[in-house]
Amino acid sequence: MRVSIIVEGKHDRSKLQQVLTDDVHIVCTFGTPGTKQLQSIAHELRHDEVFVFTDNDSSGRRIRGMLRELFPDAVHIYTKRGYNGVEGTPLDYLALQLEKAGLEEFVIFPVDPASTWQKDEF
Repeated sequence: MRVSIIVEGKHDRSKLQQVLTDDVHIVCTFGTPGTKQLQSIAHELRHDEVFVFTDNDSSGRRIRGMLRELFPDAVHIYTKRGYNGVEGTPLDYLALQLEKAGLEEFVIFPVDPASTWQKDEF
């Protein structure tokens, strides 16, 4: 079964691609989806394990509600309120949230440049 994550926009998708393997399919709603777009997403993901990761703002909550009706068994992933949406969330926090949601086998943890520094390099 394919794993799919639904996000709001292409910047959210780009951010998630930095911490996920290519095995995860990421679908964008490109804002609040209309009826035809919702039907298209439902058809495309009808056999997938679905995760929903929208922003923690009024628009994101509205989209999340629509998707909850469409995919009642979907796992919902959340970011902190203080971050500027999914795209503004630090990579290490994104990786942890994805891991908590059960996607650990697909998560690529970001490498901290300080952790690879060697004393004799300078």
